[in-house]
Amino acid sequence: MSRGREQVHHSGGSVTADFGGSYVALGDSFTEGLDDPAADNAGYRGWADRLAEILATSNPELRYANLAIRGKLLHQVIEHQVPAAVALRPSLVSLAAGGNDILRPGNDPDELAERFEGAVAELRAHGIQVMIGTGFDTRRAPVMRHVRGKVGAYNSHLWAIAERHGCRVVDLWSMRVLQDPRAWSTDRLHLSPEGHRRVALRAAEALGIDVDDDWRRSWPPQSPRSWRVQRAEDLRWAREHLAPWIGRRLRGRSSGDGRGPKRPELQRL
Repeated sequence: MSRGREQVHHSGGSVTADFGGSYVALGDSFTEGLDDPAADNAGYRGWADRLAEILATSNPELRYANLAIRGKLLHQVIEHQVPAAVALRPSLVSLAAGGNDILRPGNDPDELAERFEGAVAELRAHGIQVMIGTGFDTRRAPVMRHVRGKVGAYNSHLWAIAERHGCRVVDLWSMRVLQDPRAWSTDRLHLSPEGHRRVALRAAEALGIDVDDDWRRSWPPQSPRSWRVQRAEDLRWAREHLAPWIGRRLRGRSSGDGRGPKRPELQRL
C-alpha cells in the first residue's frame, strides 16, 4: 500500500508527517456527521467523511474508520474510542471532544483538558499523528452562548496541548464563516451539510493539503426575513429541538445511548 508523505502544519511550525495510509475519526455528533445526511439517507456523512474523501483523491488506497457517536462525553470517548483507535494502528487520528461536557454545569475546562491531553499522549506514544479540533465560537448560538467563556478557556488548553505533542489543529473558533445561520441545521446545535463541507476544507488546510475551494468563501446574499418569520422559526425550534434536548438532560439520557460507531473498521472508501 502506498502511503503519501505531505507537508503539514501545526502550532509549533511545519513538519513532514506520513498520514496518507489510514485515518480514524474520534468524537461525538460533530464528527459522526449530524446533520449532513449521507447520499443514501442511511446515516450521516459529515466533515470527517468529507476529509477522508479529500485524502483519498491523492491516495485511493486510503482506509478510513469513524468511531464517533453522538452525545458522548469526553471520558466515554477516551475510555472506548481511543483504545479502539490504537488497536487499528492508523496513520492519522482526529480528536474533537469535550463539547458535550462543557454544556453540562459543573464541568471544569481545566480538568477536561487534562483528560484530553492524556488521550493525545496515548495516541502519540503509539506513533499516531493527531489532529485536534477546537470548540466553535458560540457567540450567536442560542443554547451554547452562555458557555462561550468556558469554550474559550478549553480552546486555550487545546492549543497548548497541540504545541506540546506536535499535533495539527483545526481551529473552528476562528471560522467566522460559521457565524452565518446557513452553516447550521434546523436544531442550531449541529452543522448543515455546507457547514460540514467547509470544516472539511479547513481540516484539509490544517494538514497542508491543496484543495480546489476555499472555506472562507463568502455566503451568497440572502433576502431579509421579517420579524414574524424569525419569531415563528424560533418557536418551532424551541418546540421541536430545545425542549427534547432539555428533556434528555433532565432524564440523564443521551441521543447516543445504545448506538455503535457508524464505521468501526478501517475500510477503503
